[in-house]
Amino acid sequence: MPSTLLAKPNINNLLSSTAMALCSAFCPRISANFRPKPFSSSPSKPLLSLSFKVFSSQATDASSQDKFSGRVGFLGLGIMGSPMAQNLIKAGCDVIVWNRTKSKCDPLISLGAKYRSSPEEVAANCDVTFAMLADPESAIDVACGKNGAVRGMGPGKGYVDISTVDVATSKLINEHIKARGALFLEAPVSGSKKPAEDGQLIFLTAGKKSLYELVSPLLDILGKSRFYLGEVGNGAAMKLVVNMIMGSMMASFSEGILLSKKVGLDPSVLVEVVSQGAISAPMYSLKGPSMVKSQYPTAFPLKHQQKDLRLALGLAESVSQSTPIAAAANELYKVAKSYGLSDEDFSAVIEALKAKSQDTA
Repeated sequence: MPSTLLAKPNINNLLSSTAMALCSAFCPRISANFRPKPFSSSPSKPLLSLSFKVFSSQATDASSQDKFSGRVGFLGLGIMGSPMAQNLIKAGCDVIVWNRTKSKCDPLISLGAKYRSSPEEVAANCDVTFAMLADPESAIDVACGKNGAVRGMGPGKGYVDISTVDVATSKLINEHIKARGALFLEAPVSGSKKPAEDGQLIFLTAGKKSLYELVSPLLDILGKSRFYLGEVGNGAAMKLVVNMIMGSMMASFSEGILLSKKVGLDPSVLVEVVSQGAISAPMYSLKGPSMVKSQYPTAFPLKHQQKDLRLALGLAESVSQSTPIAAAANELYKVAKSYGLSDEDFSAVIEALKAKSQDTA
């Protein structure tokens, strides 16, 4: 890792507020923007539906046995969207693509995809349109903005948003799609670049059940399992909870690697021990060897992990759920971003901890 990435202000100042909060009350301070509203004594509808039915890709629903025969649109061809669209094309689907940077469409066009110059044109020419965008702002703009997909929607069409966004964003897009007489399904994915390439993603869907059943054959091309979680918002919430756990796990794993080295142990052996024990997780064995070598090939950008932690903290605040560990992890990822590590893999968060050690040495 180039030393110039660490030429930033003293990390202790950046992390001090979180450390003090954890030590004093085990409940870190959150920005005033995330303060929960006072509870009312009158009954109110919960933010999310707590009862839902789960389906896996091995379920016997008939839709999963049929091939999707319509035209498929795909908006957003980044680190995840591009391999997903490729898998649809390779499976024989009729695919139309769009991306803000048109050059990213070229490899897919060479595989047989068609191109349209706006999300509106893609949606107007497709039966079902998928969207894989980087953040809530992009998801709203592509769906609802000028020349957005909503303008090309209508009765008989479906919109499947597989971006990782907050609950409010998903519900907003749903309302715009419904107003055009079309169907909406949120379907954020669990998995990064390699699972996307291999068609091994996990889909966390919620929304119109009939659309879920219609696109199940497409989800089965792209992933290894799929869950239907009921009302719009449940898919977004589930994804944020999953990524909150993942970000916290990576931060703790980074601490363990550095501590093992500091006390004279071989961190490579630590990775093996962890990978064979009760706390084993694929992430540790996949990321650990590269982290020991200070290499962070991007599968899931660090900036996206920090964004998901921020959204998860907002979700937690909205229901007055204390999440001090995730809040501390979020501060660490923010520091890593300040060192220019945003586009590195999220495992590069270990570099922020290395800098802290250097500052206190």
